[in-house]
Amino acid sequence: MDVKKRLVMTFKTISDKKVSLSIDDPRDNLSEAEIKTAMTMILSKDVFAPNGEPLAALLEANVVQTETTPYDLVL
Repeated sequence: MDVKKRLVMTFKTISDKKVSLSIDDPRDNLSEAEIKTAMTMILSKDVFAPNGEPLAALLEANVVQTETTPYDLVL
């Protein structure tokens, strides 16, 4: 079984569309304050403009964990 973690940060653009940025393998002791600080910095630096639309607001952040179980289907 393969377990993967990803930090998914969701923003809103100026036209009210949702945009997500993700980071693979976030550290286990990452705090809510650190995530909010990072997201605020991303927003203030105005580095990302998906489809030419600047980010306008923070929406949410989640750590997503997925488990993958491979099966050998050789018949």
